[in-house]
Amino acid sequence: MKKGEHIRRVGIIFAGGPAPAANAVIGAAAVSFLEDHRQVIGFFHGYSNLQDYHPVTHRLLPDTHYRIFTEKDLRGLRNSRGILIGTSRANPGKGIDSAADLGSAKKTALLRNVYSALIDLEIDALVSIGGDDTLKTANLIFEYQKQLPADARRVQVVHVPKTIDNDYSGIDFTFGFFTAVDFMAKELQNLRADAIATSAYYIVETMGRKAGWLSYGVAIAGEANLVVAPEDVGESLGHNGRLDLHKLADRIIELVAVRESRTNKHYGTVVLAEGLAELLPENALDQTTRDEHGHISLGKVDLGKLVARIVSDRYEARTGRKKKFTGVQLGYESRCAPPHAFDVMLGSQLGIGAYRALVEENLSGYMVSVRGQLDLHYVPFADLVNQQTLKTEVRFIQPGSDFHRLARFLETRVDPEREWLPGRRKEQ
Repeated sequence: MKKGEHIRRVGIIFAGGPAPAANAVIGAAAVSFLEDHRQVIGFFHGYSNLQDYHPVTHRLLPDTHYRIFTEKDLRGLRNSRGILIGTSRANPGKGIDSAADLGSAKKTALLRNVYSALIDLEIDALVSIGGDDTLKTANLIFEYQKQLPADARRVQVVHVPKTIDNDYSGIDFTFGFFTAVDFMAKELQNLRADAIATSAYYIVETMGRKAGWLSYGVAIAGEANLVVAPEDVGESLGHNGRLDLHKLADRIIELVAVRESRTNKHYGTVVLAEGLAELLPENALDQTTRDEHGHISLGKVDLGKLVARIVSDRYEARTGRKKKFTGVQLGYESRCAPPHAFDVMLGSQLGIGAYRALVEENLSGYMVSVRGQLDLHYVPFADLVNQQTLKTEVRFIQPGSDFHRLARFLETRVDPEREWLPGRRKEQ
């Protein structure tokens, strides 16, 4: 008898931004349960319906609020774009900022709605798929149930990590990351060709809210001349932990000068992580809107265009010459791009891992992960979420790490002490 034999009806939820190979995860998880003669429900649009549940006024209805999966729903799904069950950023854990808040009936009202909806639909286990905010919500549902009476029904919870930003603790690479890097790197190469033709520079802003994994990957694969991410903001580019746009502009102008004088190149591309916008002086962000999780709407800041304007003005003031600097945002186009083969394999394994975690291991409060050659393992929520603040930890690029050194070696170096040495590759 399997450890999780009691799990007969499973819910699947996808929350947060889209990511390539989302359907590979959903499909592999659902098929695993169906082939083992268990029922699978896919909830539409994240937690938006679950958190509004009411036993009288807002009961959840099939084909309106959720889908009961059949085998034919899942055929040919692995390589398809988009998200079969949709998504949203609805946040039933909003306002819960500490473990003590879990004892507040007022602050846990939306969590109670989610739990009640799951119980009403006789859900035995929930597969949560999403980013760090969705992991936080999964942990809140898990912890909330610890406050219930001993005889109350429990819903087991496992989480599958998702983000094209790849800044997740507990897993080396998240599904969708390689597709997003590949898609945006090709866009960057197109811009590079345009820059060569027009003797211009493109300042390209990529997604990457907190960490620089995506921007670094795009810069490496797309042959950028410079990449700057939140991890790079020290005294040379900022002050008191805040980004100084003028210092950043001067760093880009130094790049232009070096390429012109050392290699006679009058074009180039620079990649900036959108998360740099969160490090702008606080007064620069006062009017910026925020989402359900309190995050700044970085797309509306348009960092690439902002930096391009400042660089253009400072370049002309310094040299007496005009030069074309154009800001471009990349990111949204990549989130529902056709998934890269590796992301399909990774996503499929993670989906199967959700089944194995629940049915074969009878786990709850764990994140599904892989290591090595897609070998499955399971990480307790307690290792990923601060038990006092209930917040997740972001994984940053470590300065001096081999990945960091790779990006720095391949970009244009501007240090006058580091001239081209025998054996070094020539500037492209």
